[in-house]
Amino acid sequence: MKIKKLHFSSIVAISSHVPNLAKSLAITLFMAIVLWANMTLANAFAQANTPTWAKGRILVQPAPGVTDAKLASLLARHNANSVAKIQQIGLHLVNVPAQAEDRVTNALSHNPNIAFAEKDILLKLEASIPNDPRYTDQWHLSMIQGPVAWDNVTGSGIIVAVLDTGVDPNHSELQAKLLPGYNAVDDSATSSDINGHGTAVAGTLGAIANNNSGVASVAWDVSILPIRVTNQSNGYAYFSDIAKGLTWAADQGAKVANISYDATSSSAISSAARYMKQNGGLVVVSAGNSGSDLGYSDNPDLISVSATTNTDALASWSSFGNYIDVAAPGANILTTNLGGGIGAWNGTSFSSPVVAGVVALIMSANTQLSPAEVENILESSAKDLGNSGWDNKFGHGRINAAAAIDLALNSSSTIDDQAPTVTIQMNNNSTASGTQPVSVTANDNVGVDKVELYANGSLIGSDLVAPYAFNWDTSTNNNGNILLEAYAFDAANNMGKSQLNIIIDNPIIEDNEAPSVSILSPTNGATVSGNVKINITASDNIGVAMLSCEVDSLLIGMINDSTNYTCNWNTRKVSKGLYTITVKALDASGNSASTSISVNVGSSSKGRWK
Repeated sequence: MKIKKLHFSSIVAISSHVPNLAKSLAITLFMAIVLWANMTLANAFAQANTPTWAKGRILVQPAPGVTDAKLASLLARHNANSVAKIQQIGLHLVNVPAQAEDRVTNALSHNPNIAFAEKDILLKLEASIPNDPRYTDQWHLSMIQGPVAWDNVTGSGIIVAVLDTGVDPNHSELQAKLLPGYNAVDDSATSSDINGHGTAVAGTLGAIANNNSGVASVAWDVSILPIRVTNQSNGYAYFSDIAKGLTWAADQGAKVANISYDATSSSAISSAARYMKQNGGLVVVSAGNSGSDLGYSDNPDLISVSATTNTDALASWSSFGNYIDVAAPGANILTTNLGGGIGAWNGTSFSSPVVAGVVALIMSANTQLSPAEVENILESSAKDLGNSGWDNKFGHGRINAAAAIDLALNSSSTIDDQAPTVTIQMNNNSTASGTQPVSVTANDNVGVDKVELYANGSLIGSDLVAPYAFNWDTSTNNNGNILLEAYAFDAANNMGKSQLNIIIDNPIIEDNEAPSVSILSPTNGATVSGNVKINITASDNIGVAMLSCEVDSLLIGMINDSTNYTCNWNTRKVSKGLYTITVKALDASGNSASTSISVNVGSSSKGRWK
């Protein structure tokens, strides 16, 4: 919002030519306008710096072991309900009452049954518009020593997902390398670019090179998987759509994903990134363009990238902080434009795909490397800038493609055949009841990938992040001895195992409450004929075990484990007269109830019950 400045001297000059009363009114009006202007400015700045989120919607991931039914019960207490779920990571999209996003998120975040709850934040693009469509010097490629790296590898065989505003499918520098894409917002295949940002990002990391046309890129032989995470022309995208697109990318075999949004702080996106890492991939994100320390903690699931200039200085607009892993060129990056042609772009939106391209080169150079080894090579080969060692502006340094490829080619990935160690933090033969918290410790020579907990062979839950903690609903098992087992897996799929005997001792609730049962039709005293449908309904505090239907004490139908039943009575085989219909309900504890009505049969046959 632009607000014109008010000049006090102009107002006073006007008031000097009017009577005193008019002067007072003029000055009063001036002060009111100044106050309004200040308030408007304050509101404008507040709106510009306050994240926007989906109204009436939050993201919730239950703790391992918490069933969907238990989650539904927890959400109901807040008048909330799950409307969608990303199955791969157990992330629920939850509708909440209007203006209750903060209250419900805060309440759920403090509930031990919830792994995390967060608002579904709308992220803006971390880039400026193209500033020089005729700019032809791709300084960043020589800065990271791309030409030296390309002597050995150009990214062949690696699928890189671009989660953005889509990619122009007709651009000559991209068309031949695009895979069928996905729209995470509406579950369609519509992945064409609606903004231009995604096309520029895709060109930065993987535009066709060595073809006497257009621009080069960091990894020009990769395959690009376009994933549109927004249907808004301004490119803004929700946490939920990015997480959904990321899990889809992992399932399609992508080994690198680039997210040119400030996504480091999202638990939902981090959870999806862990899923991708489990599938052998890495996720690279923009640091942001705030020009300040955003205060984020280090995120081990994401490679967060700040931006540098052609003098290896931190760009004035680049965000920084404890979450920065590496830096990369991000100023005046020449790349592909929507609709064809090329242009120069600025932002951590472009330092991020430069890094994603180098990650793809490392993977292409040595396919035996684990994701952890690839990230270590990326960071250890970077050029140290700023303070010696890691710092919060450049991270481990500005990336160097040539040095990274040299390390990758000369790294022998040690075959990991050592299984993790795992221990269930409970005593053997201890008792459990109700919802039982279970803690598991697991360690590995390389790293634990996930821990799973089972009770008598049934999965309680999986946890991907230490400390490994589960909420076990023991009521789903019968009282007595239960075999509790924990399995820990590493990236090489080595498995460690721990098991205990646990005695479930839940109180046995004595059921003395009888069911209720009623006949919906026919009504008492009705006259019936032909084939009569006797509709029965019943309920019980625990559960209805059986429903039955009798006519004059003769059983004509029954059903087990149902609260509704329709019993058919053919009156054509009986004579006219008054008959008694009796229905009964029985629960598992033997409690029973019955009700009866009388009806007149209005048609006759040769005799009763022939």
